[in-house]
Amino acid sequence: MGEIKIVNARGLACPQPVVLAKQALESHEQVRVIVDNDTALENVKRLGTKLGCDIKSEKKSDGAYEINLTRKVGAVREREESAPSCSAQPGPFVIVISADKMGRGNDELGYVLIKAFLHTIASQAEKPDVMIFYNTGVLLTLKESEVLDDLKELASTGVEMFVCGTCLNYFEAKEKLGVGVVSNMYDIAGIISRAGRLFAP
Repeated sequence: MGEIKIVNARGLACPQPVVLAKQALESHEQVRVIVDNDTALENVKRLGTKLGCDIKSEKKSDGAYEINLTRKVGAVREREESAPSCSAQPGPFVIVISADKMGRGNDELGYVLIKAFLHTIASQAEKPDVMIFYNTGVLLTLKESEVLDDLKELASTGVEMFVCGTCLNYFEAKEKLGVGVVSNMYDIAGIISRAGRLFAP
């Protein structure tokens, strides 16, 4: 009962640290996850928050992070068991943005179209519950993006925005993020699988 499960997730790509942490929490009250980058640290901490865990993290002398997750009695099971009871209700309206352009063909036109699309969504009465950005779509969420104001407007109305951390790292743009939260494929796949309506322009 008091045994701490150690999960060594050093060097593992997203979303493996989160997947391994979740699996460990299903059978252990206390889990220590060791990761070696900021993105994995934030993703594991977010998982712990979502599952109702007490979270303590510490940076070690070798640059790795230790995240101690203590599961409150029944917290994980309660969350997981409550999900099916909501199945009769429609899932969230999710918009997936996988590129900084809309449609195939002329790139210049595609950029004009995605700007117009996002501006229109921001001004509509019915807004999405969640927006997901990956691949070159993450470029739209950066501080210098021409659509940042529209995205901030959407975020201010309660639209959740999840931005692929692997993609931000690929473009070396994590420090330039202007809106949304850095996320991972585990969360993104979970949101997409639960979507009531899914739209990808």
